Amino acid sequence: MQKTAAPARAEQADERYRAPALDKGLDILELLSEQPRGLTRGEIVKAMGRGPSEIYRMLERLVARDYVSRSPEGDRYALTMKLFVLAHRHPPVRRLVTRALPLMDAFARGARQSCHLVVPDREQAIVVAQATCPGNWEFGIRVGTEIDLLNTGSGLTLLAFQDPHITRETAARWNDPARSAKLAAFADTFETCRKAGHRIGESRQIRGVEDISAPILTPDGYAIAVLTCPYIQRLDGHPQPDVEEVLALLEDVTQTLSLN
Repeated sequence: MQKTAAPARAEQADERYRAPALDKGLDILELLSEQPRGLTRGEIVKAMGRGPSEIYRMLERLVARDYVSRSPEGDRYALTMKLFVLAHRHPPVRRLVTRALPLMDAFARGARQSCHLVVPDREQAIVVAQATCPGNWEFGIRVGTEIDLLNTGSGLTLLAFQDPHITRETAARWNDPARSAKLAAFADTFETCRKAGHRIGESRQIRGVEDISAPILTPDGYAIAVLTCPYIQRLDGHPQPDVEEVLALLEDVTQTLSLN
């Protein structure tokens, strides 16, 4: 009897503190986490063995709280990135910034250029760290600046290396046919970026600045952040590394920070 007392007490405690609605919601989240293309409501009902009405109510609450998204056709449900955002909110960003700043400072000294670190933030991106170059001339962007994904070098690089599911979810949040069409028009640009492993192009914000951007990647090859150098060419003959040399220095930093 003594051998079964502890398990019996544990089982009684489990039953005592049951929260059926919470369990139901968690069951749906766990089920959808294994379905990258999502499931219809009927498929969820069948997989969980519950009544259609109770599943419908729970799904509607999960959609309202942005844990689950409904397809534009309204017949398929999938996880949003909210759980990912919650899990990777401030402490992981702080850890990334803490690791990145010494490397960014070293880059700025070696490249004689500024650089900034950008992370995705729902429908846009945000600058979380900045390193300035030594000397009298620099171009920088303030920490905390929100940037548009489609109109910045950092944003385009994030989109190029982003999980396609997240990109589709971002476009759905825009709910703007013009922006969705613009996103689709960048398909060739994204493919070029992925093949090269970086993006180099004229700034979409400031004339005369050439953005050099490289992603910080997960083991699956998806971007968790982008490091961008707004490259400025000096005209006074002062020696400085060229674009290819700066790119090599930048990629040294991003490869060190990537989660291999």
